[in-house]
Amino acid sequence: MASKKAGGTAKNLTDSKPKYLGVKLFAGQIAKSGDVIVRQRGTQMLPGANVGLGKDHTIFALKEGVVSFRDVRKYNFTGRKKIRSMVDVKVK
Repeated sequence: MASKKAGGTAKNLTDSKPKYLGVKLFAGQIAKSGDVIVRQRGTQMLPGANVGLGKDHTIFALKEGVVSFRDVRKYNFTGRKKIRSMVDVKVK
């Protein structure tokens, strides 16, 4: 006979891998063409000049230059104003 009861299985012990989201290059840093500047879910930050937007909303540099951030006013379809960050790469 068994000396212990059956323990069963634990279903909540597995964990998902980290996604490493966030800002990768900050304002004033030099970005080469193709460098990832921001990894994000959705478009919390918007792409500006010399910057591209990937299909997973990753913002990356299209040209070599200095990274800069600025705030812009956006209006949604109800007329409500939102302030969003916009990422630019200023070419030397």
